[in-house]
Amino acid sequence: MESALETYLASHLPGAPGVTVSKLFRIPGGASRETWMFDAAWSENGEPRSAPFIVRKDPPGSLVESDREVEYAFYSAFGGHPIVPVPGMRWLEKDPQHLGAPFFIMDRILGCEANPRLIQTQPYDGSRPALAKRFYEILAAIATSDEAVASVSKLVPVPMPETAWSHELDYWEGMIDANEMGPQPIARAAVRWLRANPPPPAQRVSAVHGDYRVGNFLYRPDGIYGVVDWEMAHLGDPLEDLAWSFHELWEWGRPGQKGGIIPASDAIAIFEHASGLHVAPEALHWWEVFSGVKAQGIWLTGARSFQDGKSREVMLAQTSWSLINRADEILLRLLGRAP
Repeated sequence: MESALETYLASHLPGAPGVTVSKLFRIPGGASRETWMFDAAWSENGEPRSAPFIVRKDPPGSLVESDREVEYAFYSAFGGHPIVPVPGMRWLEKDPQHLGAPFFIMDRILGCEANPRLIQTQPYDGSRPALAKRFYEILAAIATSDEAVASVSKLVPVPMPETAWSHELDYWEGMIDANEMGPQPIARAAVRWLRANPPPPAQRVSAVHGDYRVGNFLYRPDGIYGVVDWEMAHLGDPLEDLAWSFHELWEWGRPGQKGGIIPASDAIAIFEHASGLHVAPEALHWWEVFSGVKAQGIWLTGARSFQDGKSREVMLAQTSWSLINRADEILLRLLGRAP
């Protein structure tokens, strides 16, 4: 893969026939993309140059189905945004001949952490409140960016405010239909409840990250330096992202602390103040139940990919095995059927 990347970069970096790639390493995780980090060195106009990069490569099977062109477009839509930090995008490659699958390359942000548990530990006690506040200010900025909506609307459907919920529910119910390997009575009951109790129309149609949670941003004690993993991004109701960030799975053993870092009431207050949007309790609850269905769709897709031999990633099997029952328990609580 190093030599393949060297060949590719030699044709894309200015005056870089002697490009070399080093420290190539696959980042653990990446259940929807293979994510690799590497350093590149080359000569430009006789001067030595170097840069750290990330390559996001399509896997044969994953937890979610996604389109790398759409992911690249959402990253690019927020490039240079004053509040939403994202890595710089370099190249989108649709031709699989270079690395065996389509991919894109982006700049690597150095000196940051992403671990969702580390931010809960003692070294971050003093900075955690400010990081949590910034996390929801960034979400508010994503939710209110007209420029991002205009940029990506050429590639993705733009739902009406009244249909944003049904568009997403149809999609994730379809993923359960396609990937379940046995009956899913709790998820099906949740889908019936969601259809019988639709939420209010979206206050605005916005960019939706799709996996906005602790663990998908790069941070240091002094701030958040990158929002990553936009593979499920789409246009829809901004409350979808807020509810997903509240999912019980992301509390990391700290009940009542959303993302393990902040109470829900505080997060809502920050989001409302920064966005100017109102978080109606009934609307938020609908999207929280939806998040439970979506989570189950993700775990079932991963299990099916492993079962069918599309992927040999043990992480897909392990994650699905450990979380499918947990997702059902969370759904039962959200539906008021379990303590």
